[in-house]
Amino acid sequence: MDKSVAIIGGGPAGLMAAEVIGARGVKVDVYDSMPSVGRKFLMAGKSGLNITHSEPFEQFVSRYEKRRAQIEPLLKIFGPNELQQWVHELGIETFVGTSGRVFPTGMKASPLLRTWLKRLTDSGVTFHLRHKWRGFSPEASGGLSVEFETPEGEKVIKPDATVLALGGGSWSRLGSDGAWVPWLEQAGVRVEALKPSNCGFDVTWSPHFRERFDGHPVKSVVLSFGSFHQQGEFIVTKEGVEGSLIYAASAMIRDEISARGKAVISLDMTPDRSIEWLTEKLSRPRGSRTMASHLEKAAGIRGVKAGLLREFLTKKDFASGASTERLASSIKALPIPLIAPRPLDEAISTAGGVTFESLDEYLMIRSLPGVFCAGEMLDWEAPTGGYLLTACFASGYVAGMGVLKWLDS
Repeated sequence: MDKSVAIIGGGPAGLMAAEVIGARGVKVDVYDSMPSVGRKFLMAGKSGLNITHSEPFEQFVSRYEKRRAQIEPLLKIFGPNELQQWVHELGIETFVGTSGRVFPTGMKASPLLRTWLKRLTDSGVTFHLRHKWRGFSPEASGGLSVEFETPEGEKVIKPDATVLALGGGSWSRLGSDGAWVPWLEQAGVRVEALKPSNCGFDVTWSPHFRERFDGHPVKSVVLSFGSFHQQGEFIVTKEGVEGSLIYAASAMIRDEISARGKAVISLDMTPDRSIEWLTEKLSRPRGSRTMASHLEKAAGIRGVKAGLLREFLTKKDFASGASTERLASSIKALPIPLIAPRPLDEAISTAGGVTFESLDEYLMIRSLPGVFCAGEMLDWEAPTGGYLLTACFASGYVAGMGVLKWLDS
């Protein structure tokens, strides 16, 4: 096929689109602003590359919540099973962890990316690094030219189709800086504002608590917020809270703060003990023991958990003769006010982006024929656990199919 396609962005979505298109003999050029491709992909796999999740498909697609209707068709084409098979075809085996998450046997992203890039290069895909996209320019003869800023100066190309896979707005040092938003908006594309997803939150800690417990994990607790109830752990930081349990509820918490100015989560610090059991244990005479020793011996509350209690209760609550019912209630449902999400650049992923209403079923921008979008720059979000990567791969695959259909038309 005597056609050329520009893929702008060398993350999982862009590389998958390149593979699908290149397999048909189309000339594919991948452009990336960084000195190497897949930087955020490598960072995501630094502590173990969670490729996807092994849970049943119906449960899997429910993780995309508000955007399930748009993401599910993509996953039916290239979903968790297809992704695992694709990894196996690269010669890399996978295993399912105790949580149901799927990992490559070596756990790391680098062997997978290295093998994948070799296969792409062998198929004729060409990579152009340190090429930062600067938008489109309409051609007098029709179509769009693509402009880049490179170390050698400005570069302009005119491909037959373009796939934008520029990422969201988090981790800008790895290439996803959201700089594409105004350029697409100027081209008439509807873009929802980028927001942090899978993020931490600010808490107004006292100076003592901030310095004493920065970096301490809070383990085996249940976090409740509205309809959300989940057991897990999180980490206290100088600014507030972060970690897997916080990330799991982050979309709901973020939206509540946006609507009301703050969000109050509830923490059960002894999920395996009833409030009646706690009340009875705490009501026993403590003799010469300090309240700190009494809390530890009677209820197992010590360290950062004891610190959290003292942070949000008053001195009277710990005084001799204080209500043990109130203390027990606080251990089972300690309110912690969160005042703001951490900055977008610190978030694991991004919500917001190019709206699906701006795209056709193959992810082509309706107002820019021949231009497709894939990956995290689309308006969707999902929790960690393999759901983010799977949807990025799926959208890249479908965008690649869309390009081939466009070129054939």
